[in-house]
Amino acid sequence: MELKATRYEVTDGVALVTLSRPKRRNAWTGRMHTEYRWILREADADPAVRVIIVTGDPEGAAFCAGADLQALEGHSAKGGYDAGTPEDIAEPGYGVDPGFDAAFAYHFGIGKPVIAAINGAAAGVGLVLAAFADLRFCAPGVKFTAAHGRFNFPAEFGLSWVLPRIVGLTHANDILLSSRVFTAEEAMAMGFLNRIVPAESLMDEVLAYARKIAVGVAPGSARETKRQIYRDLNRDPATAVETAEALLAAMSREADYREGVKAWMEKRDPVWGG
Repeated sequence: MELKATRYEVTDGVALVTLSRPKRRNAWTGRMHTEYRWILREADADPAVRVIIVTGDPEGAAFCAGADLQALEGHSAKGGYDAGTPEDIAEPGYGVDPGFDAAFAYHFGIGKPVIAAINGAAAGVGLVLAAFADLRFCAPGVKFTAAHGRFNFPAEFGLSWVLPRIVGLTHANDILLSSRVFTAEEAMAMGFLNRIVPAESLMDEVLAYARKIAVGVAPGSARETKRQIYRDLNRDPATAVETAEALLAAMSREADYREGVKAWMEKRDPVWGG
């Protein structure tokens, strides 16, 4: 696919996905969503990729400023919202669990950790992208907002499900019912962020963290642990324990288990087979 609204590169086991519409503050469009899903499918299928980072083009001075306002104006003139995506749009993460087979929920079906490097404002869909990432690193002073209230929209794309599970019901109600702007520092206090990192070193720290996962965590372990986390949100404890025991029995027969033990004993980095 020709990438016009995004960039994609893979280095040292880490895929870097950049939302790149800098003249529009990396605002979201149907084209960007189409490219983004195609990239995630490619990264998920690529054995060379162990971790995925999503960030905004720094020239856009935002992570993602939400839906493009010109597009919203066009939808209004037409009398309704149009996602602007083709019928044959890529389906990354689909087929793992029926509960993941929807827009943005597909992040939970992707078998690799997804880290949001939030280097500027995240509004509307930008907040959605951050929320559905597995980990969130952010520059100081970044502003967030759900934004939907001012457009007569509902809470978008599952935010009403994911935010209470990240920050709790009280904070989620504050964010979603008010559509107010809140800062990175507030988001950190709520538990939405993993770390606030100085803007000038944000990408260096995120890349270093991602590479530690790529080197130190077996691909099968990352995949199955991620699926456990999101499936177990809606499971009873006994089912979670039984599933973990079955996975332990199966995965301890794999070559990467033997490699992990051997590398630990030999005090070296493991060479994962994947």
